Amino acid sequence: MNPDRNQSLNGSLGRRQFLAVAGASALTAVASKNAFAQSSPLNSLHPAPDAPVQTGNGEWTYNTVPGWGTLPSGKSFGGTHGAIATDKAGNVYISTQSETGVLVYGPEGHLLRTIATQFPEVHSMVYAAEEGSEYLYTTVQKGTPQENWLFVKMKTDGTVAQKITAPLEAGFKQPNEWRITSAVPGPDGSIFIANGYGDSRIFRFDKAGNYRASYSGKGKTDGLLDCSHGLAVDTRYDQPLLLVCDRENRRLCHFDFDGKYVATVTQHLRRPCQVSFHGDFAVVSELEGRVTILDRDNTPVAFLGDNPHKSEWANYTLKPGEIAPATFSAAHGCHIDKDANIYVSDWNQTGRITRLTRKS
Repeated sequence: MNPDRNQSLNGSLGRRQFLAVAGASALTAVASKNAFAQSSPLNSLHPAPDAPVQTGNGEWTYNTVPGWGTLPSGKSFGGTHGAIATDKAGNVYISTQSETGVLVYGPEGHLLRTIATQFPEVHSMVYAAEEGSEYLYTTVQKGTPQENWLFVKMKTDGTVAQKITAPLEAGFKQPNEWRITSAVPGPDGSIFIANGYGDSRIFRFDKAGNYRASYSGKGKTDGLLDCSHGLAVDTRYDQPLLLVCDRENRRLCHFDFDGKYVATVTQHLRRPCQVSFHGDFAVVSELEGRVTILDRDNTPVAFLGDNPHKSEWANYTLKPGEIAPATFSAAHGCHIDKDANIYVSDWNQTGRITRLTRKS
C-alpha cells in the first residue's frame, strides 16, 4: 500500500464524511424537488410513453429514452436483479431473472441476441478485454440444477471460459454459506469475489482460479462489511484500489489488493448496490430509489431518479408501469458508458431498464 495514499485517505476522512452528509442533505432537497417537478407522481397522468423526462441536476442532467430495450412480444425480463455492461463495440449486456439469460442490445436499444441462457440469474457482470478477447466476469445465483452460486468468466458470446465454486480451504461447510454477489479482475489478473449474501468476506483467487486468501467479514466497524454487495476496481487515484459497496452499512469502502482496509469514503447512502466509473466520477445505484453521482473526493454532486415515494423503495412487488418514468424504485444494476449514457436496472417482479442520455 502506498503510505502517502493511505495517509491522504485517512487524514481527509472526516472532511469527506462531513461533505458527504452536507452535500447529500443539500442535494436531496434539490433532487426531491426536481423529482416532483419533472416526474409525474403515481395515480396521476404520466407523460406519454414517447416523451422524454428529465432528471438530475447541473452537468448531470439527463433525459430518459422512452422505449429503449423493449423486448419482443412474448419475452419478459422476469426481474432485473442483475447488472449491466458494455463491450468494445458499444453493445449493451443486461442480465435478467429468467430463461432469457443475458440480453444483448445494440446501442440504439434493439435486441441482438441472448446469451448464457443456462444461467437464468446472473447477478453481476464486469467487462474485461484480455489478450485480444472480450470477457464478462459474472456471478451466478441460479444456474443449472447441478450448479448454483458460482463465478463464471465467459466470452461475450456466452462461451464459458472459467468457473469457480466455494473454496473448501476457506472453511465452507454448508452449501448456503457461499452466496456470492460480485466479482472483478484485479490489476495483476487475480480474481476478487464478494460473498455478499453470505458472510460478507471477499475472496482472492489467482488467474487460474486457485484460492489464495479471504479478507474482511461481517460486521459494522471499520474494515468489516454487512453485505459486500458490489465490487469495482477504482483507478481514480495514484494506486488502484478495490471499492466495495457495503450495502447494509450504507457506505463505500476502499481496500487495497492485499486485503488491507484503507478507508470508508462515503457514508449515509441508500443501500448502495453497484458502482460504475466515468473519469473521476462514480455512478452508484442505490436500492432505495436513487442513483448518486460522486466526484473524485466521493462527495455527492448529483442525484438521478430520486424517488420521493418511500413506499416504493426496494419494493419488489411493483410493476414498471407503477413507477414514474424518471424515478427509480430499487436501482440495482448501473453502468455508465464511454459517452456518459447511464443505464439502470430496477429490482422488481417483472424487470425494468432505463437508459438516460445527458442533456446537451
